[in-house]
Amino acid sequence: MQTVLIAGAGKSSAFLIDYMLTNAKQKWKVVIMDANAEMIAEKLNGHPKGTAAVIDIHDENARQNLVKNADIVLSLMPPDLHFLLAKDCLKFKKNLITSSYVSDQLKELHEEAKKAGILFMCEMGLDPGIDHMSANAIIHGVQRIAGSLQSFKSYCGGLVAPESDNNPWHYKISWNPRNIVLAGKQGAVWLENGKQQEAVYEHLFATNKKIKVADVGSLAYYPNRDSLKYLDLYSLPDVKTFMRATLRYPAFMKAWDVVIKSGLTQENDEFEVNNISYADWIAQKTGKANDADLRTNFMKAFTVDEKEMKQLDWLGIFENRRINGTGKMSSADILQSLLEEKWKMKALDKDMVVMQHQIEYERKGVLVKLTSTMVVTGESRQHSAMAKTVGLPMAILAKKILLDEINIKNITGVQIPVMQEVYVPVLKELKKNGIEFMETIE
Repeated sequence: MQTVLIAGAGKSSAFLIDYMLTNAKQKWKVVIMDANAEMIAEKLNGHPKGTAAVIDIHDENARQNLVKNADIVLSLMPPDLHFLLAKDCLKFKKNLITSSYVSDQLKELHEEAKKAGILFMCEMGLDPGIDHMSANAIIHGVQRIAGSLQSFKSYCGGLVAPESDNNPWHYKISWNPRNIVLAGKQGAVWLENGKQQEAVYEHLFATNKKIKVADVGSLAYYPNRDSLKYLDLYSLPDVKTFMRATLRYPAFMKAWDVVIKSGLTQENDEFEVNNISYADWIAQKTGKANDADLRTNFMKAFTVDEKEMKQLDWLGIFENRRINGTGKMSSADILQSLLEEKWKMKALDKDMVVMQHQIEYERKGVLVKLTSTMVVTGESRQHSAMAKTVGLPMAILAKKILLDEINIKNITGVQIPVMQEVYVPVLKELKKNGIEFMETIE
């Protein structure tokens, strides 16, 4: 019997674990590795095919023993920890699937992995992941009919579903909270009408540009990281416009712009938080006194309007309430602790994932505009749309590799899912699981 090792039992793991357990039958068993025994137990729910492995991922002997005895490794660990598992997978010649962006460290393992005849499939989640597969399905389709692709824009966001939207930020946490706090830190680079565009972190959330999504309404977006590195991977060297972007509700953007400009996402400052309040923190950040004028002084210093101030008031950053933490914390740490409290999804809250591709291509002298949209609503906090769309692509690929339904001999090394032999069967099964795109053509 084969062994599947899943590293990580956090927010995005429920559907991945459920799928691997449900499909295990007499073919494989599932080992869940995490430092949190309670989270593992919650996800396994006593399933006979599941085994808990409560270890610290930095425990090399314990970790390598698990990898050695696995037939495939699926990692939902924080991005900086994938490399530890990748090195082990190289050592023991095991295939690895992750949902995270290809890091520079992982990229350096490409030739070694190819030589070992193993696959490190990265960016196999939602965004990145489903975006690559669905986009390339469209792009390759256009290319097959000799269409000349002019413009490609791809948008994706994890949002709160309308029925669970009850705060002025119109946002709740359905995935890694640290990634939410630090979103956009790398700035953005994209292509627009043949010209390279760039935006630094401090300006990224200020524009509040919008798109319309059927049955959802207007959503705001900000360009996401370096879009240009995907031009070659998508085989689009001559496209004039190419952008990947992240979606939020419009009210989120302006207020988050204030959060950034006031330095509340900084990681390189430090506060002794044992005996200070959130108001003390804001006072120290702004160089103002913690008195009756603190809120007004903040408002003037960062040119904040009343609507945005109400959002900040709701977070409680001006309250003389003791910070939830001990010892030394950065502003990003303090903010994350506060957001995890204020933006927490309740057990029955539902999230929503929206993805949209806008593609323009020319065929026989006619410009065609194609819009492809996916909207997925979660079932609950544990079985969220985010967990479903991140976890199922990884799980489906793992199953097909284990059952030899996908031949990976020609796609070894460090890869992302842009090839037909991966995206065709995975998208087909995602559709059966309610993750599908609706297309309109103009």
